[in-house]
Amino acid sequence: MLITRMVLAVENFRQWFNAQVAFLPLAVMKLFPADPAIRFADRFARWIGPKLRKRHHLTLTNLRNAYPEKSEAEREAIALESWGNIGRMAAEYVFLDTLFDFDPEQTAPGRIEVSGIESFLDLRDNPRPFIVFTAHSGNFELLPVAGSAFGLDVTVLFRPPNNPYIAKKIFDFRKKRMGRLVPSHAGSSFTLARQLERGGGVGVLVDQKFHKGVKTTFFGRDVQTNPLLAKLVRQFNCDVFPARCIRLPDNRYRLELEPAIAIPRKADGSVDVNATAQVLNDKVESWVREYPGQWLWYHDRWNIKRSL
Repeated sequence: MLITRMVLAVENFRQWFNAQVAFLPLAVMKLFPADPAIRFADRFARWIGPKLRKRHHLTLTNLRNAYPEKSEAEREAIALESWGNIGRMAAEYVFLDTLFDFDPEQTAPGRIEVSGIESFLDLRDNPRPFIVFTAHSGNFELLPVAGSAFGLDVTVLFRPPNNPYIAKKIFDFRKKRMGRLVPSHAGSSFTLARQLERGGGVGVLVDQKFHKGVKTTFFGRDVQTNPLLAKLVRQFNCDVFPARCIRLPDNRYRLELEPAIAIPRKADGSVDVNATAQVLNDKVESWVREYPGQWLWYHDRWNIKRSL
């Protein structure tokens, strides 16, 4: 028992220490104005990313598989932009309160522009079950902030970091700015179902690796996709809206809430879960092809690491 307690204490200290190391640069960034801090984070991430050899190798492997027609120099440029995107996201976390400056009454452009305001207002003023899905592109964290700012009743599913100290700090930060949050775990689907049952909305990321998912393709390669969204639609017959964040020059952002997608149905009228999962992948792929450097290519979406 004593040895077990010592091992647990050492592991607990290691996680606490790692959390402090992770948050120290963010605390330092807070001392500077947002724009130079975000630009510095971009440059630093472009420098450090290629030095993380396993991750950078995975990034380039993913890009070769997705874009065999591009040259190595073109793929390297996309990889560096993707690393810069990750650095920007880290810095933007610090300044999230001040970055979201959208005001529908404001005539002068701010940092945030929004496309699909009518849909936001319709969902707010005519409450009904709905699902909004997005991907790890641009600063996707700004989307639930926008939903909260528009007064939408949305519960957001998210995957917490493995480090409990980092997870708690991020959860507390998100909760103040993004409304209700549901950590991804075995019972999270029931929480989302209850939200839809009472006429609210749900927000989910759909481009994560899922070992027990349905068979689909992404960039022409086999992947497994989480069937949760399709199963919720099958149960509640709710509308599904694609949404994304696009980075613009000068640290500006465009948030887009697109019209509801058509859900594939079987001959008996029931939701086709596999076909719906593929529709989600196709939508995300179209976003990524439009702005490839704004997606997280170091993510092992195709389960490549097993073969590296």
